Amino acid sequence: MRRARSFLLIAAVVAAAAGGARAADIAVPAGGGLAEVVARAAPGDVLHLASGAHPGAVVIATPRLTLEGEPGAIVDGQGKGSAVTIRAPGVTLRGLTITGSGLSLFDKDSGVFIDRGADHATVIDNHFENDLIGVYLDGPKFALVEHNRIDGLRTMRLNERGPGVEVFDTPGSRIIDNDFSYGRDGVFSVNSRDNEVRGNRFRDLRFAVHFMYTNNSSVIDNVSVGNDIGYAMMYSDRLIVMGNASARDREHGLLFNYANNSLVENNAVRTSDKCVFIYNSNKNRFSGNWFQGCNIGIHFTAGSEQNQMTGNSFVNSRTQVMYVGTTSLDWSVKGRGNYYSDNPAFDLNGDGIADAPYRPNDLMDQVIWRAPEAKLLLNSPAVQIVRWAQARFPAIHPGGVFDSAPLMKPLPPPALKRLNG
Repeated sequence: MRRARSFLLIAAVVAAAAGGARAADIAVPAGGGLAEVVARAAPGDVLHLASGAHPGAVVIATPRLTLEGEPGAIVDGQGKGSAVTIRAPGVTLRGLTITGSGLSLFDKDSGVFIDRGADHATVIDNHFENDLIGVYLDGPKFALVEHNRIDGLRTMRLNERGPGVEVFDTPGSRIIDNDFSYGRDGVFSVNSRDNEVRGNRFRDLRFAVHFMYTNNSSVIDNVSVGNDIGYAMMYSDRLIVMGNASARDREHGLLFNYANNSLVENNAVRTSDKCVFIYNSNKNRFSGNWFQGCNIGIHFTAGSEQNQMTGNSFVNSRTQVMYVGTTSLDWSVKGRGNYYSDNPAFDLNGDGIADAPYRPNDLMDQVIWRAPEAKLLLNSPAVQIVRWAQARFPAIHPGGVFDSAPLMKPLPPPALKRLNG
């Protein structure tokens, strides 16, 4: 009997403890008090923020807390520090307008600052405006930033502004389906790995995506329009850059600087100064990309070696290929090269491969790149004789790029439809 009573008492205590641990839905009125409600909340609670302004700065140190906004709910940092700081794992922010961070890059002032240890944070369906940095991921693992609109600062000088999302040492994090505008960069990742940037849209920025020392990561199916540079991959290895679109990015659509062992596939770049610039980047595979209407289709230099080029389409750029070097490079892989819209080729056997190799540059191109003032002589009889001789005696070519199996038809990737749409 005594044992039965003890068992019932223990069961009652366990049941009471379980009931006390049950997550609560808490309504939070506008005007003030959000920080106090957050401080008192229990793990798993859901705070429903009413329409109106809720003063920051708010520090979330409770695991699995959710802040969910009704339409018109605003968390305002009031110009000091970060509007929301997350220091516990499993926290979710949803449906909020987050604004008014401080203006110190040194202090990492952000709309949402996610600290080391705040793993599996989720920032979804929010609107960021007038924050120095939209979301700062400072060391958490497996964070998700999805379906947010991030409008950065338009005031201050460009280099004094922060990015829409900054990633530092944040393995496994994903930045998906967001809209970025203004500020400095859209996504800036440094010293990180295993990250995914997918399906985002970027405009009116310096760089759409800017990787520094970020390895084993992917940049997939994004759209960059009207930025200084679309996708800048720097000092980063083993990347997948696939299915991205770039239009009217002023300097470069794609930039690779000390980026190695990466797959660059099925991207579409249109109307930049340089569709793609490759500087001291090695052992990358460029396949199925579309480079159209740029001043230079592809420019690579400074010891970029062992890069494979196959199945790419170079369409109507003023200079399709610019390689300032004399090493002979065959841009075909296993009998399949690239398409060049200025290649007047024949295909007598109908196999889709031109009957003669294609050389995008000749001796005079090399002379002009090294001495631009030589352009004054382009129409002179001497230059015409040199070009005539090269056409008939290939042995006097200076080296550089040639394509032993140029394609007869362009191959538009699916990413091109995003630009046409």
